[in-house]
Amino acid sequence: MAEPSYRARAWASTMSGHPSDGGVIRCHTDSGARLEAGPVVDRQVREEREANTLRPGATLSHGAGSRAIPEPPDPRRTCFERDRDRIVHSTAFRRLAGKTQVVVHPTDHQRTRLTHALEVAQVARSIAAGIGANVTLADAMALGHDCGHGPGGHASEEAFDAFLPEGFDHAVWGADVALVSLNLCAETLDAIRNHSWSRPAPRTVEGEIVSFADRIAYCAHDLEDAQRAGIVTIAELSSQVREVVGDSRRSQLSTLINSVIDTSCATGQVAMGAEAAQALAGMRQFNYERIYTRPESRAQSAAVIEVLRGLVDYYLEHLELVPQEFLSTSADRVHQVVAYVAGMTDQFAFSCAEQLLGWDRARLPRGLGRGF
Repeated sequence: MAEPSYRARAWASTMSGHPSDGGVIRCHTDSGARLEAGPVVDRQVREEREANTLRPGATLSHGAGSRAIPEPPDPRRTCFERDRDRIVHSTAFRRLAGKTQVVVHPTDHQRTRLTHALEVAQVARSIAAGIGANVTLADAMALGHDCGHGPGGHASEEAFDAFLPEGFDHAVWGADVALVSLNLCAETLDAIRNHSWSRPAPRTVEGEIVSFADRIAYCAHDLEDAQRAGIVTIAELSSQVREVVGDSRRSQLSTLINSVIDTSCATGQVAMGAEAAQALAGMRQFNYERIYTRPESRAQSAAVIEVLRGLVDYYLEHLELVPQEFLSTSADRVHQVVAYVAGMTDQFAFSCAEQLLGWDRARLPRGLGRGF
């Protein structure tokens, strides 16, 4: 067996860290970072800082938060910090890495649902910080907002609609099914459930921030992905829109984020100025017509729908193949099977279609559109 490399030996030598004054352990032998010693900044201190610094109307954290199942407060973290941590460590959030965001199955550069969630969180944090709202709550809401998506993007909603009397809305599904085991705060779940503009308004300032952040992020980022895929060019976007938001993703995000901050601070409403809002609408319309509903995307969505409906039908007839964690004592097997298939990543769902349904790999979607 070959001897470990120098790098491997150096890494192994740090197993126990580096002793320092007072018997404590540090990461580096030459660490020079210092701060003034003092009491821990615990949950109660953080809650007091929120009350003293956030703009009136922002959502304040209190104790354990309002949860469906009461639980004691954490001594160190605010209730919304706990929500964010739970979402980041959840299976539903982690699986977003395997769910396509827009045009094609991801290459080195194109976005997944996971990177989209991170980008929405960045936009939401920027807006929340600029208007003096609760940044941590906005962050948690944004990270969780798409956890209810099925494989294949929005096409999965149409696929699962056929099985559920109430229909399948990824926002509602995320709050009421995919993330329900996390026992999140009511404010966090409300924003996840209602982030889509066709839904009722979230009841918090931070929830409305996330609604704007989602649209800003996907309009700019989906356009960038389509450009890199060679589907559109920025020159095809109308000159009126480009005059307002510019040609680059950076200028588009900056213009739209700052419009929400400036308008919200001036009016007391979470809102965007008319000129920026018109440009955002122009970007979304362009994306809708040239990216989401182009013939290739419609064909891909049709294939996704056929795959997912076929999988649900198959598993309903072969419940022994459904993991027991999805089969509760209730008799509602349809919802349970939909929950199993909806949680799949794109590639796992398509592999199951190939193995269980006999799908020809050549028929499987090569790229997945939003499926509006």
